[in-house]
Amino acid sequence: MLENLLALVKQHAGEAVVNNPAIPNEQNDAVILETTESITGGLQNMMASGGITDVLKMFSGQGGSSVTQNISAGVVQNLMNKFGLDQSAASGIAGSLVPGILQNLVSQTNDPGNSSFDIQGIFNSLSGGRTQGLDVQGLLGKVTQGGLDKDGDGDIDLQDLTAMFNGGAGTQQQVSSGGILDNLKGLFAQ
Repeated sequence: MLENLLALVKQHAGEAVVNNPAIPNEQNDAVILETTESITGGLQNMMASGGITDVLKMFSGQGGSSVTQNISAGVVQNLMNKFGLDQSAASGIAGSLVPGILQNLVSQTNDPGNSSFDIQGIFNSLSGGRTQGLDVQGLLGKVTQGGLDKDGDGDIDLQDLTAMFNGGAGTQQQVSSGGILDNLKGLFAQ
């Protein structure tokens, strides 16, 4: 998954990063890597802090604006912090990259003829393997049919899934992306 996500970011990085005068050419690869890490970390953190419904809806094609906004905000903040970009430049990069990358990720994941991304693999990777054996494709179907409401109050109850992303803790906490992002850095160095 990481290698394919990095390829998506590179594919979309032309005008936003490579041809951007605010980013010195020697920092292009680092900005692409940071954007990839921010997207991965943003998805992990959303899933771990109760936003799994939004992520599932994004992958089911029923939305995604909250995911895009959340991840874009993280990209902006990280680009400002790590590369000294001003808010306008960082927002421009995030606005140019994140929506297209997420849209392409969803499109490729839902394309039965494309095996570069699969929803189960994405969730397993983002959860550190804790969703292994969970029927994520079935969850997507239930999201589109509104079938994840355990208590009948009209909302989707995903506390058990959130707990999976928190390592069973059941509390909202930020996920450490360490292993996944270390692997990503290794891919970039190749």
